[in-house]
Amino acid sequence: MLPEHDPVTENDLIAYVDDQLEPARRIAVAGWLAGQPQKAAQVMADLRIKDELRLALLLDEPPLLSETRKAAHRLERALLRGRIVSRLRQVAAVVLLIGAGWVGNEILEPLAVTPSVASAPAPAFVEDAMRAHGTSVIRAAMASQPEAPEYDPDEIRSMTAIVMPSLPDDWHIKDVQIFPSQFGPSVELEAEADELGPVSLFAVRPGSFDVVKPTIAPGEEASAAYFQVGEVAYALVSSGDIQELNHTAERLAETLY
Repeated sequence: MLPEHDPVTENDLIAYVDDQLEPARRIAVAGWLAGQPQKAAQVMADLRIKDELRLALLLDEPPLLSETRKAAHRLERALLRGRIVSRLRQVAAVVLLIGAGWVGNEILEPLAVTPSVASAPAPAFVEDAMRAHGTSVIRAAMASQPEAPEYDPDEIRSMTAIVMPSLPDDWHIKDVQIFPSQFGPSVELEAEADELGPVSLFAVRPGSFDVVKPTIAPGEEASAAYFQVGEVAYALVSSGDIQELNHTAERLAETLY
């Protein structure tokens, strides 16, 4: 039971569905829902829709494109309840575009291996990622700036609400730092990868909800492969091979679904 001065709000319920609450608050909201059958039913319906959309985004076989549409239509019907309307409409549109674009690409270009390269200016968070990468390179060369290789993704999520992807087994973490950015706290992780060599993974909450598949932003000394899953955006920065950079970013993105 929650005290009267700490009521459950719609934002709490949205964050509960998005799995963005701290453990103590999530337990408190779950206890409140136990005494609110109607609200609990709505939340369970939203959780089911979220899982259907995640599944739809993973479908990459052409015959299953209709399932993507069905998931989006079920989402539209859920919007009639009037809850989290703007955000869920964005997800519905993204699902239809991703389903049509990604699956269509498999049909029309089954042998294509060229990574997607940004034809428009990269998002602003990519500039922050490149700046953080440059700062990390300077830190690594300074004896007075010790590296902090301890990596705790659960603590990062608890303190910043940033969900980190599962890292490849061949990564050797060298440094993990919380950096300021124009969007708030960000995570800068430096590692040594067998295929790419030195890499940095930047993660931040850019203030918008979107699904963006890995896209290459070429640079002179290093390039970035950026992507977004929900409310968190990521940029993988390396001076290694662009094809391998894009492939690694795709592997990281897949772990978030």
